Amino acid sequence: MLDSLKSQKILSLPTSESFAPELSPQSEPTFYYFAYGSCMCPVDLKRSLGETAHNYVVGVARLSGYKLGFYYRSPHRGCGCLDIVKDPNSYVEGVLYRLPMRLSELLDIREDVSSGGYQHELITVTVDKKIYTNVRTYSVVNKLSRELAPNDWYSNVVLRGASTCGLTEKYFWQLFYHIYQLQSYNKRQYG
Repeated sequence: MLDSLKSQKILSLPTSESFAPELSPQSEPTFYYFAYGSCMCPVDLKRSLGETAHNYVVGVARLSGYKLGFYYRSPHRGCGCLDIVKDPNSYVEGVLYRLPMRLSELLDIREDVSSGGYQHELITVTVDKKIYTNVRTYSVVNKLSRELAPNDWYSNVVLRGASTCGLTEKYFWQLFYHIYQLQSYNKRQYG
């Protein structure tokens, strides 16, 4: 997994403006959504939404004052999944989507909102120096006391999304090595 990702060229995904003009006031209602985990991958997000997510990408976004950590044990995946935690000295990169409101419930289902997995959190992000307020993201309700390693499938989806959507190279490699360290520790402990 890790060797194949090292050799992949980091590509940028076109933004929503490349696909369609801005939604007019007469169009369906929308909301902004900041994805920092597996939902950064539009192909994987399509699996939950039932339609392509590429058209809804606004761009690479930065959330200041938070850090990433694998503080959620997914009952579906049986591994650690990403969460955001307040940290005034850190930031999180991710993908900002502008989604139709009709997809809100499907996103909540993916994030296990009804069973207490994740909850909505309103944040402010920047995309190319433009500030977006009242952006929805998800944070873990009952955080683990320490990080739990992701499995290969989940980490591949996260890294594919980070690469495809064009997160900064520095951030991509920080994420890559964080995952690698957690998985290596897990193998030493339980392997």
